[in-house]
Amino acid sequence: MCTASVMRLVGLVVLATVSTALSASAQEPPSDAAQAAQATSRQGEIEQEQAEKSTNLRPYTPNRAEKLFQRVDTVLEGGTIRWHPFFENAYAGGGFTLGAGHANYVSAYNYIDVRGSWTFSNYKRFEAEFVAPRLWNRHAKLSAIGGWREATQVGFFGVGNDSGEGDRTNYLFRQPYANALLTYFPVRAKRVVLRGGAEFSRWNLEDGEGSYPPIGSRYTPETLPGLGAEVTYFHTQGGVGFDWRTAPGYTRRGGYYGVTLHDHKDQDDQFGFRMVEYEAIQHLPILRETWVLSFRARVQHAMDKDDQQIPFFMLPALGGGSSLRAYSSWRFRDQNSMLLQGEWRIMINRYLDLAFFYDTGKVAATTSDLDFNGMKDDFGVGVRFHGPFDTPLRVELAKGREGFNIVFSSSAVF
Repeated sequence: MCTASVMRLVGLVVLATVSTALSASAQEPPSDAAQAAQATSRQGEIEQEQAEKSTNLRPYTPNRAEKLFQRVDTVLEGGTIRWHPFFENAYAGGGFTLGAGHANYVSAYNYIDVRGSWTFSNYKRFEAEFVAPRLWNRHAKLSAIGGWREATQVGFFGVGNDSGEGDRTNYLFRQPYANALLTYFPVRAKRVVLRGGAEFSRWNLEDGEGSYPPIGSRYTPETLPGLGAEVTYFHTQGGVGFDWRTAPGYTRRGGYYGVTLHDHKDQDDQFGFRMVEYEAIQHLPILRETWVLSFRARVQHAMDKDDQQIPFFMLPALGGGSSLRAYSSWRFRDQNSMLLQGEWRIMINRYLDLAFFYDTGKVAATTSDLDFNGMKDDFGVGVRFHGPFDTPLRVELAKGREGFNIVFSSSAVF
């Protein structure tokens, strides 16, 4: 064999030996020191990444749509948001209402709500309310309100159950008012309810606006007590009841049975009177509360004081979105009233109910005339947008002997 061939063979052997040694060394596991060094290096990288991220941490900010849904959900849950809609009319019968309020918390639970509303009939309302919902270890709730309101087209159809729809006249009133109402629950279960309140108000009446004749064109102060008067009332009330509903604003079970006494003292001793109100409400759940049969009965009885008279605008009345829903607000007035209502409520989803209802009632000069003869009635269907404790929107269509009526309300009917 030649020298070149020998050298080539030796080179190949050396190359194969080196490759085998390198491959073996690559397959050997790293030493403990190498592993510790690698772990320390990786841990340092992770800590550095976390430190960089922590300097850029920000709370999640909901977008506009999420904020809107959060506010709607808060309202439906019965909560209070700072800026909120306010759809309560200055007086029943004012029509569609636009309004807003601002709530400012003065402690963990107590707040002051400043609000106002206006209607296309030029009804106006401005007020501020202080609410303390958890007094005395949650045994009491206090509400104090001060405000002013004006109603420009309040309907008056005459006194009695047989007053005619065509007899309507309109009056206007302006009223400053301040009141406080304390609700007390003697036991933690809140089934027994005690209420007491006081109110100062001044009624200033004038001829009304709108398409109907002004009230002064058909009546005089001699024929209609209270017409054209400026009456200052100090109104006190006290009541007791048994309430085991989930909440007065919305419930599918339970009931309420109570009586309330009212005393209206006129500063001039001309139009003072007393009134007693009896009310019974019962909700009967069916099919695990998917259906509810709801019933209400209410009787009001107003009594003269000595030689004083009850002004026409303070007489018990029926008609409007919470009593005889197919009739105009304040449609029937007299010293006594009786109202009976029944509803079949169907739960559509978490926030929506459908209801079929029937209302009947009458007014009378004496309690002995509060019988079932000559009752006015109506029926209809409606939807309620609600949360577990409140009903912020109720829309209903009612049919009665005087035609149809559409109801928009920001509260439960009962």
